[in-house]
Amino acid sequence: MPDNIKELLHHQCVAYVQKRVQEAENAFKDAVQAANDDTKSSAGDKYETGREMMQQEKDRMTKQANEANKLMVALNHIGTKSNSPVAENGSLVITDQAKFYLSISAGNIVVDGESYIAVSPASPIGLKLKGLKAGDAFELNGKRYKVAQVW
Repeated sequence: MPDNIKELLHHQCVAYVQKRVQEAENAFKDAVQAANDDTKSSAGDKYETGREMMQQEKDRMTKQANEANKLMVALNHIGTKSNSPVAENGSLVITDQAKFYLSISAGNIVVDGESYIAVSPASPIGLKLKGLKAGDAFELNGKRYKVAQVW
């Protein structure tokens, strides 16, 4: 495992959030363009229905972009240099079942051929991980995990 693994994981999480923001912005632009195109070619009730659907799509994309921005704010508050023996935000928790990066819910991340799972501290597994140290164990969904190491 590289010495800068937490920095690499953090970078992957930032890229994940940036991609989500970009996708939401692109979808928003597409919805605006579709609404503008629909305005030029529609009349009557069909126009109002199409316009309402486009507005709902724009609202949905705005919400997604806002959620992604909240994730970025959360990432900006996570340090990658601390090595607390107790699992906290920014910790890498190695268990006998998986390797968890306590940060945001970004799912599976592969760094140097190794798989890590980015989990939010507020998620069920994140709540179980917080405060644990090497040698501790916990159970989730009928599966037992033993903590081997906390970085």
